[in-house]
Amino acid sequence: MRLTGRTSITWRLTLMFITASSAVLLALGFFIASTVQQHFVDLDMEVLTGKMELARSALAMVQSPNELAGISQHLQHALVGHHDLDVMVLDANRALLFATPNVNFPPSLVVSSASLNPYHPLVWTVGQQTYRAIAAELPTGIPGAPRLSVAVATDIAHHQIFMRSFLQTLWLFVAGAALLSGVLGWLVARRGLAPLRAMREQTQVVTAQQLNHRLPLTSVPLELAELAQSLNDMLARLEEAFRRLSDFSSDIAHELRTPVSNLMTQTQVALSKARSADEYHAILESNAEEFERMGRMISDMLLLAKADNGLVVPHRENVSVAAEVGALFDYYDAVAEEKHLQLSLQGNARVSADRIMLRRALGNLLSNAVRHASPDTTIRVSVGADPGAVTIGIENTGESIAEEHLERIFDRFFRVDPSRQRAGEGTGLGLAITKSIVLAHGGSIGVASADKLTRFSIRLPRQAT
Repeated sequence: MRLTGRTSITWRLTLMFITASSAVLLALGFFIASTVQQHFVDLDMEVLTGKMELARSALAMVQSPNELAGISQHLQHALVGHHDLDVMVLDANRALLFATPNVNFPPSLVVSSASLNPYHPLVWTVGQQTYRAIAAELPTGIPGAPRLSVAVATDIAHHQIFMRSFLQTLWLFVAGAALLSGVLGWLVARRGLAPLRAMREQTQVVTAQQLNHRLPLTSVPLELAELAQSLNDMLARLEEAFRRLSDFSSDIAHELRTPVSNLMTQTQVALSKARSADEYHAILESNAEEFERMGRMISDMLLLAKADNGLVVPHRENVSVAAEVGALFDYYDAVAEEKHLQLSLQGNARVSADRIMLRRALGNLLSNAVRHASPDTTIRVSVGADPGAVTIGIENTGESIAEEHLERIFDRFFRVDPSRQRAGEGTGLGLAITKSIVLAHGGSIGVASADKLTRFSIRLPRQAT
């Protein structure tokens, strides 16, 4: 199924490349443009300041009004070769003393700039021309004479033309570079995400019939190794769960086949000819036993299914472990006496648990111990406690369980020796149910078997967890 309406990682990374590169290039463009602009300002200010100092020197040499009238000729000689430089000199009454040809500065602009912002660079736009200018009030050599307002300006039209062309070229370059970064980013992202596509192709071969497939960790980048390992672990869990489910289904079919076959055989035999009431009564009793066994099996499987999905919630109360074990001893006393077994209990403790579920778990373990204990031996139940938990141990003397079977002893329908199963020995779910009950209480269970001694150990928290 193809997902629509979502942006792929490749396009997201491409957009990130375009955004990042555009931001960097724009910042760089603004920096370069401002640097170039400032460079032009510095060049213009160097020229304007030099000519202003020239005007200051010329006015300082004026010693009389007659010499002031001849200042125009001196300034004209000083400005030879500076065609783009304009100078205007005004007296205190705003009367024009000197001006270069074609100068058209408003006298009020010159006077205000000279008095308010002396030597401060200003940009004047007069008509179609734009000037960068400085103005100042300069003294003459005439004693007591008022200062003169002097403005020096240069036409910056050529600077503006250059800056417009430069900015146009710069922004075109930024746009082209951003587009190129996007293309390269797409290629890099496409190339960088190739291992993910390879992992997707590898996972597509995983089916219910081929759960043993694993992703190769050596062929993926280091950043994806953990993801690949997590996927492999998930596949291993799925494979194990699927195997257990398949085994469980096969075991259910096998376990239910025997009682169903018995029921069918007995019913067909009963219908083969006319029989007395006592014979029909015996057949119905036998069928009832089979139905009862099937009912227990179905009830046990339902309990295990609930436990697997966390639906078994214990109804906790303060329970005396020794009292529950004693009640079970009374129940199994006749069977133990028949096999010449002794039942022994040591210790006591109280625990927060579901009384019925705890009795069922202990009953399953005690039934298992009675069934497999050797005659003339003792089944020992020990109860201990520490500040946080209660421990229960049930041990019997008999044939040891092989080490390879200990890992599966709590599996459903698992029997150490299936060929030795006898009718009435149960459904094969007792130990699995016991483990589910212990886990539902937040505890743990284990088994050890060696030197003809088998011990089941339960550890339950004192309080609900």
